Amino acid sequence: MGGKKTKITNHIKRIRLARTDLTQVELARRVGATRQTIISIEAEKYAPSLELAFRIGYVLGEPIEELFTFDASDMEE
Repeated sequence: MGGKKTKITNHIKRIRLARTDLTQVELARRVGATRQTIISIEAEKYAPSLELAFRIGYVLGEPIEELFTFDASDMEE
């Protein structure tokens, strides 16, 4: 995506810091990703795969609907 922000926003960092003591490194290890991937997702520069989104939700104890929001404002009807 070349550093371009996605239409998917998330609350991962806020939830990770408020509800757990997980670092980006520990979250990455537990979900099978790299720290760089978690940094990019939290910065909304990268949208994770569906499987990774579910893994993050599982580790944080939240459904993916609480973690991610999709902006469909420019989609055709």
